[in-house]
Amino acid sequence: MIANGQRAFAWYLLSLVVLGIDQWTKWLAETKLTFQEPVPVIEPFLNWTLAYNYGAAFSFLADAGGWQKWFFAGLALLMSLFLITYLVKAPRKAKLLSLGLALVLGGAVGNLIDRLLHGHVIDFIHVHYADAWHYPIFNIADMGISVGVALIVIDMLFLEKKRQS
Repeated sequence: MIANGQRAFAWYLLSLVVLGIDQWTKWLAETKLTFQEPVPVIEPFLNWTLAYNYGAAFSFLADAGGWQKWFFAGLALLMSLFLITYLVKAPRKAKLLSLGLALVLGGAVGNLIDRLLHGHVIDFIHVHYADAWHYPIFNIADMGISVGVALIVIDMLFLEKKRQS
């Protein structure tokens, strides 16, 4: 099977686009929003609400005392280095896999930058239903990671065996 090789550069560009949009929207959130004050976008489903996440997904380990910043930063750095390498080695025909890897890479680097610069991840997208249900506040990097992982799983479950045969 032929690997992406130099064609991985196109996937790196997609990661940079995700990273750029993520960092730009976080900058907008920091400069235009007030911490924890919701701004309605689509009532009663979507607000912009500036929040800081000191942990991982769903604020996992957010109150752990500070060591988690370095743990999650190190984990994101290792994952990013792995993804950079794997995108070169991934099969050229595995476009859905490469797309997923690129989205995860862009998201991981976006949240890594936040941890290193601010000590926390900047979140601002607040999906909810009135005051009855609230999804944890998230950001563009989180969207890239979530969609990327879903695409990787779809590739693993439905496309990998077809490529190998």
